[in-house]
Amino acid sequence: MARRKPNILLIAVDSLRRDHLSSYGYHHLTTPHMDRLATEGALFENHFSPSIPTTSAYASMLTGMDCFGTDVVALRHQGGLGQHLTTMAELLGTEGYNTTCVGFTGNPSSRGFQKYLDYEGWRSDDTGRCPKAENLNAVTIPEMRRLAQADHPFFLFLRHMDPHAPYLPPKPFERAFYGGDPFDPQKHSLDGVYGFKPFCDFHKSWIPEGCTDSAYVDAQYDGAIGYMDASIQALLNELSSLGLDEDTIVVFTADHGESLLEHDCNYDHHGLYECTLVVPLIIRFPGRVPSGRRISDITLISDVMPTICGLAGIRTSSMKLFGRNLAPMWEGKPFHPVSEFYLTEATWMRKHGWRTPEWKLIHALEPDFHFKPEVELYNLVEDPQELHNLASQEPAVVALLEERMQHWIQQRERAAGRANPVFTNLNWHGHGGGPFQSSQQAYDTLHIGGIRQAQVLQAKK
Repeated sequence: MARRKPNILLIAVDSLRRDHLSSYGYHHLTTPHMDRLATEGALFENHFSPSIPTTSAYASMLTGMDCFGTDVVALRHQGGLGQHLTTMAELLGTEGYNTTCVGFTGNPSSRGFQKYLDYEGWRSDDTGRCPKAENLNAVTIPEMRRLAQADHPFFLFLRHMDPHAPYLPPKPFERAFYGGDPFDPQKHSLDGVYGFKPFCDFHKSWIPEGCTDSAYVDAQYDGAIGYMDASIQALLNELSSLGLDEDTIVVFTADHGESLLEHDCNYDHHGLYECTLVVPLIIRFPGRVPSGRRISDITLISDVMPTICGLAGIRTSSMKLFGRNLAPMWEGKPFHPVSEFYLTEATWMRKHGWRTPEWKLIHALEPDFHFKPEVELYNLVEDPQELHNLASQEPAVVALLEERMQHWIQQRERAAGRANPVFTNLNWHGHGGGPFQSSQQAYDTLHIGGIRQAQVLQAKK
C-alpha cells in the first residue's frame, strides 16, 4: 500500500525580522523553541522577501511566483489573484489534501482553502494586552485534532499576528527584555514617533500614554516574539501528542520583517531596507531534511511553495514557477545560486530596487512621505546598517545597478507576458488621483488611524 502523503504545517509569522531571533544570533534569548526546531531541521540564514508588504509577500509565498507572475505589489491590491495563478491550497486540494487557513480570511492570497478560521489578532483584552498567539492556538488546536482524524493528509496554514504592531504581549513577556523606566522624563527617543502625522494616532493607541523610551517599545516587539515562540511550541507539542511528528512537514517563516526606529520607519514594515527584507526560514521533516543544517545561500520567499511541494512528492514542473525547490541545497546536489534580485514596495511608499551581495539601489517611483531622496545607494559590506547614502558619490554604481534592474524588468515582463505591476498599480495607496506629486502631498494624505482602521486595511474585507 502506498504511503500517504505527508501533512504540511506552514507557520507564517507577520512582521518577523530575522535578526531578532536567537537562532539567528540575536543577543536576547527570544526564540528557544524555534532554536530547537532549527536543530531538528534546516535553517536558511539569508532568506529574503523581495516584495513588501503583506499582500505581495504572501502572494509570492503561496503561489511560488515573483511579483511579475502574481501581478501583486501593493498592500491595497485591488481585486483577487489572477486566474492564471494556482495557489498552494488549490494545488494541494486537487492532490487529496484537506486544507485549512487560520487568520487570513479575505486576503487575495488565501484563495483556495476549503476551510477558514479567524481569531482576534489586533485588539487588547481587559488587561490592556492582546494574547494574539493564544487566540490563534484556541482555534488551531481543535482544528489540528479534527484534521488528524481524517483519512486524508492536511495542509494547515497559520498567519501568525505576533509580533505585528500593536506590540502587546501579555505578562510576563512585556517585561522579559526591559528593566528600565518607560516614563523617564530625561528620555526623548519617541518624540519623532509622536510627531509623525501619518502614524502618530496608531502608535498612541497602543504605546502607553507618557512613554518616552523607545527601548521599552523595542522590548515589546522582542516580548511578542518570545510569546509567539512559546505559543508555537504548544502547537508543536500537540502535533507530537497526535503522533504526527514523523509525517508532517513543518515550515516556520515570515512574510516580511519590521523596522523599529531604523530609517525613520517608526515601528512598521515599509522601506526596502534589510530589517524589512530578511526573514527567517526553518524547515523540519524527519528523514528528508537533515537535522542541524544551516544554509547560507540566498533564498527567496517564492521558493517556499515549490520546496514544500517537492518534499510532499507533488510535481510542479508544469507550472513554470519562478521559485525553486531548495532540496538540492541540503542534499549536496548542484544548485544555481541567487546573487542579485529585484525589490518592490507599495505599502506607504512606491519604490523598487536592485540588491547584489555588495550594493543595494533603491529608486523611488514617486515622492514619499518621509521626504527621502529619489535614489538611495548603500554598500552592504561596509555599511550593513544602511546609514550612508552613497548615490551622489557613486554615480557609476547607480548607473550600473539601474541598468541591471531595467534589463531584468524587461526580461521578466517578456517572460510573464504582462507589465511590471509596480508601474501599473498607480492607486496603490487607495486614495485615487494617481501618483503623489510631492512628499508633502503624501505626508498629508496617508494616515493609519487607530487599531481598528489598521485591522480593516490588513484584512481587505
